[in-house]
Amino acid sequence: MHIHAPIGQMLTDGERVRCHLCGRWFLSVASHIRVHGWSKADYVATFGLELGNPLSGQATRRRRSAALLARKIEPAIRNAQQRALSRSRSGALAEAAAEAARGRRHPVERRVKTLAALAVVDPRARAEGNRRRARQHRERLTREVAARFGYATFDDYLSDRFASGMSMAAVSREAGLHKDWVSRHLSASAAPAAHPPERLGPAARRLGFADTRAYLHSAHVEQHRSVASIAAEAGVTRSAVLTALRRHGIDAVPHAAKRHHAAARGDTVARALGYDTLRAYIADRRAAGAPWTAMAVEAGLPATTLRRHFAATGSTH
Repeated sequence: MHIHAPIGQMLTDGERVRCHLCGRWFLSVASHIRVHGWSKADYVATFGLELGNPLSGQATRRRRSAALLARKIEPAIRNAQQRALSRSRSGALAEAAAEAARGRRHPVERRVKTLAALAVVDPRARAEGNRRRARQHRERLTREVAARFGYATFDDYLSDRFASGMSMAAVSREAGLHKDWVSRHLSASAAPAAHPPERLGPAARRLGFADTRAYLHSAHVEQHRSVASIAAEAGVTRSAVLTALRRHGIDAVPHAAKRHHAAARGDTVARALGYDTLRAYIADRRAAGAPWTAMAVEAGLPATTLRRHFAATGSTH
């Protein structure tokens, strides 16, 4: 389709405007586009114009404005104007406009006007406006969260939750806010305790342990449970568990549960073959010249598993 006017712009000679479809000039193309089988909504969307564009020249708009001005004494016109002013002053009109525009890209004509308006605004004033809107949004969110849980302020809510041993992640999930956002906007009075590992204390006592170290030693060293499993049980993050393990001098074992089960399975196989450990079996069979494939069939374990255990012994042959 050949276009006879720029996208996002109505060409005008002062009195008339040019049709994008055929290139002819009219006082208004609003009624003319029906000849092409187009509606106004389709026309403005296709050619990047604002929905409120009258599709007419300046002269036509002035005549229509003058005619409407003369009719302002009519009750219907006056009532309509009063309703519009009331909606504008209350902010309802702006909210309705924002809702209508949500999820829809601004047309080219509107973007050009917006950029032209922003070009004359002091960048510092624009930045201050953005900060003000962000502050208002933050205050509204925190008020809603505090009210939802029955607290006077957001700081009171956070302080109480941290005092009960909840982690930042748990508090964020409960409040429905991202933990980084909550952390960034914490005040000094609501900040959690200086030692995050103590967050495991309430969970440890709830599970019948005297302190955090006893709980971690039992779960990670004796029961061979993974860090992720402990974090899920205690309601804290993996990083909190790792920090607690370091603080209490306990070495963190990656994939502890899987490694323990694999070692136990290997020792069971070794005992069935007459050896104390799987490594002893592998070392003896390799010394006798047995190939990996034959050993895999004999032990019922993958050759890669046998090789990994053999490498762990420090052997080079």
